[in-house]
Amino acid sequence: MAELQVEIVAADHFVWSGAAKLVKGRSSEGEIGILPDHAPMLAVLAAGDLEIVPVSGPRFTVQVDGGFFSVDANRVVIVADNAVMAESAPAGTR
Repeated sequence: MAELQVEIVAADHFVWSGAAKLVKGRSSEGEIGILPDHAPMLAVLAAGDLEIVPVSGPRFTVQVDGGFFSVDANRVVIVADNAVMAESAPAGTR
């Protein structure tokens, strides 16, 4: 099964990267879920929670203050103005 390669960075620090099955967040147009083989897109990221379902490990969230995200060829890049990992996030890839 295909998977997403995800990178999350804030304006001043690295947040998380890894393989995921699902990335869900809120764009300026509304909530969106990204699964493997999603069509390419570029969107403005609204403030709120990103939900990440990694290939291995538990689902976790990242609180973001806006920014943008792009999707292309099963690669998701999220650049947030500010981002904070939830306490339940996996420690190995922070």
